[in-house]
This record gives sequence, C-alpha cells and structure tokens, in this order.
Amino acid sequence: MTLTRSNIGMVCPYGWDTPGGVQIHIKELAEHFISRGHKVSVIAPVSDESAVLEPYVVSAGRPLAVPFNGAVARVAFGPVATSRVRQWITNNNFDLLHLHQPEVPSLSLIACWSAQGPMVATFHTASEKQRSLVAVGPILEPIIEKLTARIAVSEMARSTLRDHFETDAVVIPNGVETSKYRDAKARLEWAGESSIGFLGRFEEPRKGLEQLLKALPAILAKLPSAEIFVAGPGDSTQIMKNIPSALRHRVKFLGQLSEEDKADFLHSVAAYVAPNTGGESFGIILIEAMAAGASIVASDISAFKEVLKNGEHGRLFTSEDPESLATEVIAAIKERKISSSQSSEIQAGAMRYDWANVASEISDVYELALASGDGVTLASENRPWKRFRSSE
Repeated sequence: MTLTRSNIGMVCPYGWDTPGGVQIHIKELAEHFISRGHKVSVIAPVSDESAVLEPYVVSAGRPLAVPFNGAVARVAFGPVATSRVRQWITNNNFDLLHLHQPEVPSLSLIACWSAQGPMVATFHTASEKQRSLVAVGPILEPIIEKLTARIAVSEMARSTLRDHFETDAVVIPNGVETSKYRDAKARLEWAGESSIGFLGRFEEPRKGLEQLLKALPAILAKLPSAEIFVAGPGDSTQIMKNIPSALRHRVKFLGQLSEEDKADFLHSVAAYVAPNTGGESFGIILIEAMAAGASIVASDISAFKEVLKNGEHGRLFTSEDPESLATEVIAAIKERKISSSQSSEIQAGAMRYDWANVASEISDVYELALASGDGVTLASENRPWKRFRSSE
C-alpha cells in the first residue's frame, strides 16, 4: 500500500529529553514520515520546558520518575498532562493517532481516553504477568479495545499483550537508520585489539554491567590487553569504587555519546557486549551493532536470541553467568582477529530493520486504520487519573 499524505499525531509516554529506546524509535519514525511529505506532531513529557525542541515536538509538561519494568520511567499523568493532550488533539485535526505504550499511566493512555477515531498503538514492553497491570486490567481493557490497530515490537511483546489483555497484535520491529552505522569510522581510542564495548544506562542492574565487570579477570587471563569502555548516562563513582583497585585502569567510562559517536564506538570496539539480565522486549542496540559490523556478545535472554537469530548474528552466553560471558568474549575477539568476513553478513541481517522496511510495514497498518474512520476528534470530558486513584 502507499499511504497518502496524512496528518499524524504521535504520543510519547516517556520524557523526551531522557535517553531511551522508545523515544529514539518515535523520533526516527516521525522524521521518516516527515521526510516523505506527511505532517507529524509528537507530544511528550519534557523535563526542561525552556529547552529548544525539535519543531514537531509539543511539551505536555514535566514528567515524574516512577519504577516500571525494572527501570525508572519518566512519565506524565494528571490534570495538567490531560489538559495539554486534549488541547493538542483539538488544535491539530489529526487523521490518525499513533500511541506508544498506552498501558503505561502516561500520555498515550490519556490520549486514548481523550480521543476517538483511528488510533494505532505500539507495545514495546515484554514481561511476565505483573501485579500492577493485573490490578488495573479492568480499567485498561476498554482502552485497549478502543484501538483500531495494535503493533508489538517483538514476539515477546506480542505475548505480553496476549497474556495481560487477551488481545493480539501484528509484529513490526523497531527501526534503525542502518546507513549511519554502515558509514561509521574506526576511532583509535576505542579500537584496541581487545577492546570491549558496553552501552546503556549502566546504573540499572538489568543492563548487566556488573556481570561484565565480574567476567573481567577471566577475560584478562586470556587477553591481557583487554579494556572495557562503558558509554551511557549515569554516575560511575560508586561503580568504580566497587572494582578492585588493580583492575580500575582497565575500565573507562565515556559518558553519554552523540549518535555519530555511538556509531563509531560500535564500529571500533573489538567486541560489543550486551549483558542485560532481562526486562527487554527487543534489542535495538544489537541491530545498531549489527549495522556497524560489530562482533556481538549478548546474554541469551529471549529478546536478544530473537534479534540475533539464536546466535547466527552474534555469540550468546548464559545470562547472569560471568564465566560463560568471559568465554564468549574471548572467543569473539580471537575470531575477529583471525577473520572479519562475517561483518558483511551481519550488516546484511540488520537491513531487515532498516527504517525503509519497518516504516513501510507501519504505513500499511496506518492505511488500514485510516479506512476505519474520518479522522480524530475529541471524546467527551473525562478525568482518567481519578480512575487509577479509585482502583488503588
């Protein structure tokens, strides 16, 4: 199908100025559709409302930090957020709304309550049955039923949707601008013969940096020049204190990288390691690493096995097993020294996730949703946050 030029409203549930996979997905999706002549507006929580935002982004107010799915989510909910979402819907005359994570108490849930008409939702989360979602199930089920179409970013996310809400979705993965990773350049400061890369919010236990640090002594026993480069937001002070003093010079914290630097980082390191312990519905960083031609070592959690095709595009180790992690890192680096012939095959595998392909599939879903209604309008006045309070 070819999507006719449309006015699309996208709703981001998490703080726009806080790094995260959902935010990046929405940003790149919005810019892809804008580049193809569509009109797109994104509403999102914004921590610093004085900051200069992308011209298509509208602030819904400052977010609050709440625990969610093993991490801290910055979400917006309540009277101010509801008022801004309703005003945004009223002012824009959208043909369609694309809501992300409508099961999370934030803007997408508010938008679904507040609007009527064609609405597509993407579900990014994969998890076991959670008490919080079970408790508010009776509230969320009518919202899920309002949706015209549902997308899950992986089979795991699809299973989560089925388990919690007994409904289904089409699986369309997250997208990546693969060209910027294919064009990345090797940087000498990261391109040591035994350099190991980690990228993510390293203070979150589920990202698994602790597992990689525990594996370091065994890695050094076989690769004496090994170094770990840690990129991403967070305070490294306490982590460095916990590393034995004899090993601290082997671990370097780089801070937050720009998108260009991230691509070069993934292309440069001898092995990229994703030691995540769980809570992942996809593995966007693995796709980026594949596109950069990196030698990948990842934990064998379901989401990563799905992306890496059970080890075809990278090595898998037993999750939360530092000995297994060390073994695979050593093998990956030694294999890379011998031959880099697999890089082109891995990069070809990443093309499945290129935005040209992913956005085409999303366009098909939009086309079907648009056929079901004449545009988005405001539903009757409501105060959804009161329902959550009454359910507590």
